[in-house]
Amino acid sequence: MEGPIAIVLADDHAVVRTGLRLVLDAQADFEVVAEAGTVEEAERLTVAMRPAVLVLDLGMPHGAGDRSSLDALPVLARDAPTTKVVVLTMEDDPEYARRALSTGATAYVLKEAAHAELVSAIRHAADGESYLNPRLGAALAATTPGPDPDAPPDDLTERELEVLRLVALGHTNAEVGRLMHLSVRTIEARRAHVQQKIGRSRRPELVRYALERGLLDDVADGAAG
Repeated sequence: MEGPIAIVLADDHAVVRTGLRLVLDAQADFEVVAEAGTVEEAERLTVAMRPAVLVLDLGMPHGAGDRSSLDALPVLARDAPTTKVVVLTMEDDPEYARRALSTGATAYVLKEAAHAELVSAIRHAADGESYLNPRLGAALAATTPGPDPDAPPDDLTERELEVLRLVALGHTNAEVGRLMHLSVRTIEARRAHVQQKIGRSRRPELVRYALERGLLDDVADGAAG
């Protein structure tokens, strides 16, 4: 590749973008050409500028639109096919990595390891090579392919299923976060994914869905005992 690797940096927290930019600007062969704070802004800048790499935060707010960062991946693959997407996220669920890589991302990096992995992931992506956080790669490799009759309904991950169950039991997002030892922002993102997958958003609908699929049976059994 001739010239520096042009990068668009997308994260909704300015302080995070500043820190990441310091890391990237220290590389002689990198050039951060633009920054974005929403999914829509990341899409617009990427399509307009066609950078070699887009570093995209998986948990960015939707902005004025109704798409998540995951939803943006196939759009970017279609409208900016020469740009490689490096997903940067706090989400360490292997299923999210699988979904991101299968819908358009070239690399998947955890924020906790960004200082050690992001530069390498960008170089791999710019060269057309995939990159996955080693721990998540091992988890994916250990996953047995094929349908599982005991798997959660509607392609929900185990963690999404737990969020749904706790919400159906009446817990707030903050309470779910404390129970699962996760941030409220992470719980909000997972709840949004659940609602998108099952096509229901109001709490009564979520409760009905959970009851219909027996997700609260253990609670009912415990109360009956």
